[in-house]
Amino acid sequence: MNNTFRRALPVACSILIGSNLSAQVNQNNIPEELELNTITTAVPFLTISPDARGGALGDAGVSTSPDANSIHWNPAKLAFMEGSGGASITYSPWLRTLVNDISLSYVSTYFQVSDIATMGASLKYFSLGDITFTDINGNPIGDFTPNEWSLDVAYAMKLSEKYSFGMAVRWVNSNLTQGITVNGQDTRPARSVAADVSGYYTNDEIQLGDYDATLRVGANISNIGAKMRYTDNDESDFLPTTLRLGPSLTLELDDYNTITFLVEASKLLVPTPPIYRTDSTGTIIRDPNGDPQILAGRDPNVSVVSGMFGSFTDAPGLITGFDPAGEAIIEKGSVTKEELREINISTGVEYWYDNQFAVRLGYFYEHPTKGNRQYATVGLGLKLSVFSIDVAYLIGNVQRNPLANTARFSLKFDFDAFSNQNQPEP
Repeated sequence: MNNTFRRALPVACSILIGSNLSAQVNQNNIPEELELNTITTAVPFLTISPDARGGALGDAGVSTSPDANSIHWNPAKLAFMEGSGGASITYSPWLRTLVNDISLSYVSTYFQVSDIATMGASLKYFSLGDITFTDINGNPIGDFTPNEWSLDVAYAMKLSEKYSFGMAVRWVNSNLTQGITVNGQDTRPARSVAADVSGYYTNDEIQLGDYDATLRVGANISNIGAKMRYTDNDESDFLPTTLRLGPSLTLELDDYNTITFLVEASKLLVPTPPIYRTDSTGTIIRDPNGDPQILAGRDPNVSVVSGMFGSFTDAPGLITGFDPAGEAIIEKGSVTKEELREINISTGVEYWYDNQFAVRLGYFYEHPTKGNRQYATVGLGLKLSVFSIDVAYLIGNVQRNPLANTARFSLKFDFDAFSNQNQPEP
């Protein structure tokens, strides 16, 4: 393993493990505005856009037209799939400018079980490539390929001609260390079970001026599940429970041309790190029980359900001073402002010619204090009789996204088209 990758591994593992990072502030050094206060979770690979179409639309897909990759974005969309079944395969290189053996692979499939119900399944596999682990002296102690994967089973049902409901159950496995001992602690694979709950609305009877239009609205709460841990003594980390919500509007310009505009908001439904009380040296002050004293915000060590509901009001906000008792004075409205900063926005445009060739553009925005991911995406789609090909490209910028300047590819299959091509002509 080269030295560059050896230096990058601790960073990659810290991102994947989702270590709890907490904002700190000294009473004698109050920031004039909110500092970086990102929300971290376990297994963030679950939030990565797995398919090229969604990747080309600024990482959005909760309200787009249904396809074989709907399980990740909104399981309820499966209920409106046309045909008896299909499948999709996607490959995404990762950190390609640094190494050449980290990647995300995704396989999904669906099939109709009745006129109103559809089932699906998917497998997402994230590989960190081949790694040689070393001890503190640099001596090799073993080779391993850290990996994470999730297996989904989904069910969607039409509630009417315009509404559908969907849900998915997910088994998550994260094996980053192969059981080696780290800082005197034995490590182990982290595992959990999660669920998605979603809804979908579609209405193709809309008229906008001279154009026929289709309005779609989607909502999905994904990765609702038990916390994960990698050691017996380590605190458990939340799964990346995420709320996605947004509309899309498709205009039929003529018999050959259609264009879709979409916008999507997403938010992690896990606790925001609080600001802890520190001494003059920057060391966190602890109470008699050994727990860190919280200066602003709330205790993040809560249950999954409490974390979900509390995630809308638990931001620490901006400290403007301290009262005579030493308690923090929070600027009015700053908690709400910080909560709004935790909402990521994706926008996209998808153009189709004759339902065979597509051009896609997208943009993703995350507030600088919450991670500062901001990037533009482009993509193409080509639909043939049996299969279709989608390509997405993330345009590199100063944020140096792991997918920057790399392309991801999706290949989708239509089972009905495959069966029909083998049928004799009448």
